[in-house]
Amino acid sequence: MSQKVANAGPLGLMGFGMTTVLLNIHNAGFFPVDTMILGMGIFFGGIAQIIAGIIESKNGNTFGTTAFISYGSFWLTLVGLWVMPSMNLGFSASSPEFMGCYLAMWGLFTGFMFIGTLANFPRVKQFIFLSLTVLFFLLAIKDFTGNKMIGVIAGYEGIICGFSAIYLAMATIINGEFGRVILPVGELKK
Repeated sequence: MSQKVANAGPLGLMGFGMTTVLLNIHNAGFFPVDTMILGMGIFFGGIAQIIAGIIESKNGNTFGTTAFISYGSFWLTLVGLWVMPSMNLGFSASSPEFMGCYLAMWGLFTGFMFIGTLANFPRVKQFIFLSLTVLFFLLAIKDFTGNKMIGVIAGYEGIICGFSAIYLAMATIINGEFGRVILPVGELKK
């Protein structure tokens, strides 16, 4: 008898969504980066998403596994890039241009993941990956050019992206608990 494994999608989406909203409130210019964002990045954006990805692997969900473990690792590496230089590990902080390369690579990866959502994923999931692709490239352009206004625009766009992930997480839970659609997610006809 096989043991039923829970859908870890809502956990991963909440880890991604909440952390993304909080970081982009900073990017939009409302608050400085502080320990709250670092803590969320390590524990909820990073570790919780990786756990969700491992569970999705047990469910046979290659897309979910790849997305959650990758973006969980993104959060852990981002926090590492911010704090490692101050830990006297012999490394200097990455230049804005090199951070632009880092963000552009994540934009490229996310663009390919967006293409994967076109196969038959709900419209909300497609929106999450499209808006995240745009977010990464906006942040990369900000770092390449030094244009702070692009960073502010990216912040507002990232807040929308993060809230869309929170919405999908809550819709998945609420719709599953009620056994019917309460919060629509734009299911495609099969």
